[in-house]
Amino acid sequence: MSWLLVFPIAVPFVTAVLAYLVRMSFWGRWVSLAGSVVTLIAAIALTVAVLREGVVAAQMSNWDAPFGITLVADYLGVVMVLITAITGLATAIYALGEIEVRLEKLGYHALFQTLIAGVSGAFLTGDLFNLYVWFEVMLIASFGLLVLGGSRAQLDAGLKYVALNLVSTLVFLSGIGLLYGLTGTLNMADLAGAVAEVENQGLVTVIAMMFMFGFGVKAAIFPLFFWLPASYHTPSFAVSAVFAGLLTKVGVYALMRMFTLVFVGDVGFTHEILIWVSAATMLTGVLGAAAQTDFRKILSFHIISQIGYMTLGLALYTPLALMGGVFYLVHHIIVKANLFLVSGVANKLAGHTDLNRIGGLYKSSPVLAALFIVPAFSLAGFPPLSGFWAKYLIVKAAIEIDAWFIAFIALLVGLLTIFSMTKIWGMAFWKPHPDGIDPTPDRVPTRIRLPMMIPIVGLAAMTVVIGFFPEPFVVFAEIAALQLLDPEAYVTTVLGERP
Repeated sequence: MSWLLVFPIAVPFVTAVLAYLVRMSFWGRWVSLAGSVVTLIAAIALTVAVLREGVVAAQMSNWDAPFGITLVADYLGVVMVLITAITGLATAIYALGEIEVRLEKLGYHALFQTLIAGVSGAFLTGDLFNLYVWFEVMLIASFGLLVLGGSRAQLDAGLKYVALNLVSTLVFLSGIGLLYGLTGTLNMADLAGAVAEVENQGLVTVIAMMFMFGFGVKAAIFPLFFWLPASYHTPSFAVSAVFAGLLTKVGVYALMRMFTLVFVGDVGFTHEILIWVSAATMLTGVLGAAAQTDFRKILSFHIISQIGYMTLGLALYTPLALMGGVFYLVHHIIVKANLFLVSGVANKLAGHTDLNRIGGLYKSSPVLAALFIVPAFSLAGFPPLSGFWAKYLIVKAAIEIDAWFIAFIALLVGLLTIFSMTKIWGMAFWKPHPDGIDPTPDRVPTRIRLPMMIPIVGLAAMTVVIGFFPEPFVVFAEIAALQLLDPEAYVTTVLGERP
């Protein structure tokens, strides 16, 4: 099992080194693509093992838990690793058409693969200090990708991005130190029992709030999200897509893991705060999107809005709500990454992402218009696409516990999301181009257009499949939610005991 757990992390790191060594030649892009394929194979192999065993764990260098470095995968962890590998491969293919040779020589592919390794490591680690390490790997790689190219807008965005994320890291690291001082361990499975035995539970709640703040910045929840809309529209579209799909989800994953496994002693307080924070996140994100007229800025604010649904699944803290939160995580990664990829093709065809300066895309490229409709409608929650089932589970969970106001907020945000997606459709696809430009596909060479369209088609197909055949995905999410609520199998597998 140790190799199965190591490969999704090791392969991207090896690929990053090889891609950097050949970055001055055209081989860098093909090394990155090949590494992404192998990473996906490794993620699939690990998924098969988890489906067979339920939870798998390994202790690096045979140091027994809780003293050594633990890698562990349950249903939630492994589906996040799998969807990371899928997103990584889709973005690697897209980069063949978009990323300029200049950026490749500056180390784009090495930074990209390092980011994928950091994300996978965060999903597989069973130790809080190593979670901090993976956060730092992600921060360094993402900052490098964000400022790659060195434009004024990128440097300004990078400064805001790294400053606020360093604040969250400082709070997170301080919480780790305090938690270790209380319990003498940082192994997550070991903490599940150690935290419950601490006499001063009030201090544990204070530490829990520090973790909520630290992870909340990473997840871009209200009111800690300002770094995201200030930065996600500035790098290349491939970078925006992988950021939108994965980075904030690591923060959501960390919240789900810690506030179901470790910080469960004062649920009435911590999760009540999460409920109202989630509602505020949904509302502010969707209202921010409604006020924008740039394709990527609208999508960036919608990341914030949709994060609120995921954290709401955790906050409601019922099996159905957590099931909806897990389902929403997977659905949103696919849909949001795809929408950013679509925006990149629109930019190539129409020459800009400002909706006031583009148009005519439906007439000139009906295929792209149809491919936009699929993730856009899914994001808004139209049946029977994947977003409908995700929202349905969350809203039903809220109604079941008589949280009628929260259910109303969730439905209202869905309606406002339709407004934003309709605005993009009307201004970018339906109205004529204001400059009279004919944004035909012939304006973009086939060698560029084809690799950019392939991942869009693939991700749209996944959205449709999940929407029309939701049962296996719902069942998977249900098992993941039950494992979160009853972590006995997780704890005993990590600590070397069997239930």
